[in-house]
Amino acid sequence: MNVSSTLPSSIRAIVTGHSRGLGAALAELLLERQIDVLGVGRSAHPTLAARTAARLAEAAVDLADPASVERWLAGGALSAFAQSADCVLLFNNAGTVDPIAPLGVQDAGAIARAITLNVAAPLMLANALASDDSSGNAASRRILHVSSGAARNAYAGWSVYCATKAALDHHARAVALDAPRGVRICSVAPGVVDTGMQATIRSTSTDNFPLRERFEQLKENGQLATPEHAARLLIDYALSDAFGSTPIADVRELV
Repeated sequence: MNVSSTLPSSIRAIVTGHSRGLGAALAELLLERQIDVLGVGRSAHPTLAARTAARLAEAAVDLADPASVERWLAGGALSAFAQSADCVLLFNNAGTVDPIAPLGVQDAGAIARAITLNVAAPLMLANALASDDSSGNAASRRILHVSSGAARNAYAGWSVYCATKAALDHHARAVALDAPRGVRICSVAPGVVDTGMQATIRSTSTDNFPLRERFEQLKENGQLATPEHAARLLIDYALSDAFGSTPIADVRELV
């Protein structure tokens, strides 16, 4: 994948769920490329700040609580971070696969948290970035929703997860039709990545997730992508001239 040679020199990135898994890999690789990062989530990265304090900012926000997200956005931290940057990237990475269960036995609170974390928070952050003019250059805002194959294929036990990831895909399609000035957007499936989410899936009963064995085999056979590999593909695509040319994508089809 060819990275754009026309990108501006001053790039900053916002990464949700940056303390572990794919989000941590995204934050680390962006910092390695000398791109300032604002990590947003419930907890700080355990080691990254000590190594890259000059380029890393962290915001403690419960992205599963819409009021918390709204308060944080109203405080202006996102605008302050984007100020004077020529290009601002938003990686809407934070998400949850819970509740994993058939309809009728799902926890109501878990449903509400999943919808807020997986859908409401990404849409709120995307809207805030698109409406923010503090960068002085509206032509360079790129929003990448971390989607899933579950957005495009239904799985028993994953009705909430499938629905929320499909919502991100359709949001990107509709925003692309809006064509907001200077905004590019794409909802990108990163492949099957070896993160804590996969561990959660493998620990779920087959009554709640009949396809558990399939994911156990992916782990056993070494068929899960590392977070670093997936993050590198996502960053390369976000920085490429092709980003935003289609509202949905899959990294496995980009390499």
